[in-house]
Amino acid sequence: MFAFLAFPYSLLSQNSIKLPELQKLILQPGPIKVINFWATWCAPCVKEIPLFEKLNQEDKNSKVILVSMDYDLDPDPAKVKRFIERKKIQSEVVILAEENPNDWIEKIDKTWTGALPSTLVINPNSGKRKFIQGELKEGDLEKLIQEVSK
Repeated sequence: MFAFLAFPYSLLSQNSIKLPELQKLILQPGPIKVINFWATWCAPCVKEIPLFEKLNQEDKNSKVILVSMDYDLDPDPAKVKRFIERKKIQSEVVILAEENPNDWIEKIDKTWTGALPSTLVINPNSGKRKFIQGELKEGDLEKLIQEVSK
């Protein structure tokens, strides 16, 4: 019984991050980062997840991070965890535990309207970055990675 009650707390403490932690993760030196902002309730977000999963499996020179935006509408990390398990998502998933997106979205990218899905591709070593709002199609991620690699 205790393990069942402790599960949601451990998930919350393990996968939820605040904006400053996300910003550190984005700028951390290393491989090109592909950061997708999505939510379980967003149909186009769910539709493009296989593209990120494929990239995560095939491109070991890039790091895929899926940032769940579910917290703002429903701060229940167990729902996100169940979604991840049901979809068998292998990429790193974090829950952005921030309320009121209007207070912080421009800190991710000044052009971001808050639309989901949105994707940031950044080369932390050179500072080159691309930010795309809207659903990505097959081949888009590879082109974005190529652009920030130059």
